[in-house]
Amino acid sequence: MPSGTEAPSGLVWDLGNVLIDWDPYAAIAAGVGPDEARRFLAADDFDFMAFNHGPDSGASWEDAEAEVRRTHPHWAEHALSYRANFPASLVGEVPGSVALLRELHAAGVPMWGLTNWSDELYPHGPAKFPFLRELLREVFVSGTEGVAKPDPRIFEIVATRTGHALAELVFVDDRPDNVRAAAELGMHALLFTDAETLRRDLRARGLPA
Repeated sequence: MPSGTEAPSGLVWDLGNVLIDWDPYAAIAAGVGPDEARRFLAADDFDFMAFNHGPDSGASWEDAEAEVRRTHPHWAEHALSYRANFPASLVGEVPGSVALLRELHAAGVPMWGLTNWSDELYPHGPAKFPFLRELLREVFVSGTEGVAKPDPRIFEIVATRTGHALAELVFVDDRPDNVRAAAELGMHALLFTDAETLRRDLRARGLPA
């Protein structure tokens, strides 16, 4: 860190593909089979991530699925398989990330989660990964808050509820658009690629990684 610059006061983690290996293919394949799941996710006429973003932003799954039945009936079974088999999408821990989370927690670093995740499906997360409730002071769930990254409003919610200015916090996410939004608001924003690179980046910012 530059001389005279204070270390950040805390760390905000994205969850999916940073701490938790999230793969929607696994859930969809559990419903319609692997070949159909691959065909669905590669389709030119359906955007799965846009479909998922609605409930992540506070919309109901019932409404999102009803819209698929209306506009893309040939994909309805595939789309509905995701929510029906959602736990299968939580494949496991991202290698090295949770170990780093535990080290930082043991060192006394305040940490929170900030995830694009629907309110209905989020409880599957801490049920399968207890570290979410044990090591993070709070997890800000977009579907619960009614606004999702990269909307600046969800970062302002983080600042209000943590009691820390955004400029005091490190934010880690695997999506460049979310990282860019956080950086524009003054956060120490880091694009996640792997745990060892993150460890070096955090150490460079004065955190005990």
